[in-house]
Amino acid sequence: MKKAGARLYTFLMFLFLYAPILVLIVFSFNDTDTGSRSVWGGFSLRWYQKLFEDRLILEALCNTLLIAVIAAVGSTILGTMAAIGIRSMKRIPRRIMMNVTNFPMVNPEIVTGVSLMLLFVFAVRLLGGRSLGMGSLIAAHITFCLPYVILSVLPKLRQMNPNLYEAAQDLGCPPVKAFFKVVLPEILPGIVTGMIMAFTLSIDDFVISYFTSGTTQTLPIYIYSMTRKRVSPEINALSTVLFGAVMVLLLIVNIRQKKEKPSWEKKEEETL
Repeated sequence: MKKAGARLYTFLMFLFLYAPILVLIVFSFNDTDTGSRSVWGGFSLRWYQKLFEDRLILEALCNTLLIAVIAAVGSTILGTMAAIGIRSMKRIPRRIMMNVTNFPMVNPEIVTGVSLMLLFVFAVRLLGGRSLGMGSLIAAHITFCLPYVILSVLPKLRQMNPNLYEAAQDLGCPPVKAFFKVVLPEILPGIVTGMIMAFTLSIDDFVISYFTSGTTQTLPIYIYSMTRKRVSPEINALSTVLFGAVMVLLLIVNIRQKKEKPSWEKKEEETL
């Protein structure tokens, strides 16, 4: 009886979570031009064709991918350096830095977006710039992706034997070369996971991007601007493509994390 109740609860939970997404995907192949009315008119790919013929959508897609790639690379480099620095701290300063690092993750996005907008507007006026744009978007995305990269790299640093780096130096390897030859291969899985997660978060962000974008449009902002006028069936196709891209990246992250688990954790999961 308990197993049946647990299965029913799990089924209902997944139904409420994924039924709207499933409906959106199905109606992205709808042939009829019904706007927001859900009337099935037959299977068609014409909305995907119109989607990729729309110059504004393709421009927003290029902006989104460019920002996501730069933000992922930038936050990965800075986050890896920060994780190494935090790991080398003493106990109390390390705890303080971890609290500072975790705060942007629990802070409401609208608060982060407004605060970053005010900061960038002040910086633009101070430096004599014109308005917010691609630069402010990239800086904002690096900012909110940074904590996730740090939290992905730190566990790998904890798992690594701290004597390996010193042993490499004792054998005549310079500090920089010892880092790239010894430390980097050990923490590389965490770095890759953090980069993929940063790319996923960047490509999917709307709230912070909305406040810091200026005249630059990303895909989430473009979708929002379309819904304010008329709900076009192209939105269903665009949302489906975006959902599919994010889902693939999340699957890659989860598969990597599954493979990277220590053997004792895998045995513990199998016994549960």
